[in-house]
Amino acid sequence: MFSASAAALVAAILYIAVSVLQARRAARRSEASPAPIYSLAGVAVLLHAYAAFSGLAADEGLSFSLFRAGSLIFWMVNVSLLVSLAWRPLQNLMVVLFPMSALAVLLAALMPADGALLTNLSGGMLAHIGTSILAYAVLAIAAVQAGAVAAQDYQLRHRHTRGLVQLLPPLQLMESMLFEIVWVGLVLLTLAIASGFIFLDDIFAQHLVHKTVLSICAWLLFATLLWGHHQLGWRSQVAARFTLGGFAALALAYAGSKFVLELILQRG
Repeated sequence: MFSASAAALVAAILYIAVSVLQARRAARRSEASPAPIYSLAGVAVLLHAYAAFSGLAADEGLSFSLFRAGSLIFWMVNVSLLVSLAWRPLQNLMVVLFPMSALAVLLAALMPADGALLTNLSGGMLAHIGTSILAYAVLAIAAVQAGAVAAQDYQLRHRHTRGLVQLLPPLQLMESMLFEIVWVGLVLLTLAIASGFIFLDDIFAQHLVHKTVLSICAWLLFATLLWGHHQLGWRSQVAARFTLGGFAALALAYAGSKFVLELILQRG
């Protein structure tokens, strides 16, 4: 039987291959059909799903260690990205996201499975976990998109017309895609926070208060960005700063606390 570790290894290899192929395609501005690249990406995502969900399943519940949860988040990021390709030209984000996904799926397969074990999960708790992971995934794409917008805007301001500027769609379209992604991410983050208040016994308990406060701070940053964009015309560098700041707050809310608990304090 195909093991989860083997699936993780093959998925990682395919992710790297897709990243290299897409980078070459973008550099050459090739007009050839991207279907073969997308097909490889689809296979990588399917194998990643097998490895990620096999790692999460435990006899008593779900095992959410830092690396396993990270692998699941990157899988959700890639699913969201591939779905988005149906209406937006985000394919060059694969060049950045897929190598990180390769590392994430390999670390989840190789590292010890120590971590929080979630048992007796209700439907509401599963909804909260699902919306939280999906919000994180969509806003991770927004963060990468924000980095590309900031770099592209910088190059255009300094009259650099080669390199990144040639590889990406026009800046106006890049900004439009960024705000669309942030809108979707904010809606999902709203659902995640609301479901936490509804289904968690005490969302401000000692072990949850930092996650709650940082998640609300992230929500405020994203909401302020969208308000500023529609009311004050915020764009480019300002949009990138708010997006990256909001995502940094989310990353600290989950990954930062998991890193401290599991790798430094050696606690689940």
